[in-house]
Amino acid sequence: MRLVNNVIGRLKDHFQIRLINSTTDAGAVLEVYKPYILNTSITFEYEVPTIKEFEERIKTITAEFPWLVCRQYDKIVGYAYGSRHRYRTAYNWSAESTIYMRSDFHRKGIGKILYNTLFSLLRLQGYINVYTGVGLPNIKSESFHESMGFEQIGCFTKIGYKMGNWHDVKWYQKHLSEHISDPPTPKLTADLTSDSMFQPIMTKANCDLNV
Repeated sequence: MRLVNNVIGRLKDHFQIRLINSTTDAGAVLEVYKPYILNTSITFEYEVPTIKEFEERIKTITAEFPWLVCRQYDKIVGYAYGSRHRYRTAYNWSAESTIYMRSDFHRKGIGKILYNTLFSLLRLQGYINVYTGVGLPNIKSESFHESMGFEQIGCFTKIGYKMGNWHDVKWYQKHLSEHISDPPTPKLTADLTSDSMFQPIMTKANCDLNV
């Protein structure tokens, strides 16, 4: 039994959550995303981006927001990131969240740890609200987001056309922190990584992942 537990422990230790590297991780992350583009209406994107295009997308997003990847051994199995909700100044404290997992890593608890870590980082930056849109039908994503504390706030009906059908998008909201007066401007990603609380958040994520 001790031998079995030791083997399981060593296997679990090979999971890691970290910030994305736009150059070395772009191809692997794109491979996670690609089946959703080609085979589903979960994303409304039609064409698979080139690796170069995806690298530029990552660089643009990570200038402002954290983008996390989870890997097992040397293979990325899922990712989550924040992004702009709107561009008017009054929206500065609101972000959107996105998460994708390889299909064989669904329902293993990794997505929840990725999201909890992302929300901790967004909160540390100074974001107060986080939103996400779920293209329908997608019961798994609806249930997942509701389990993460999101509340449904509306639905855009028949807003996206893909794979021969018109699709609704259900919108969810989660409050990350208190709605105070005169909130400070959210930190950029570069400032986030130098914050004293950044490393404890990442350490907790990897401890939770390997329990």
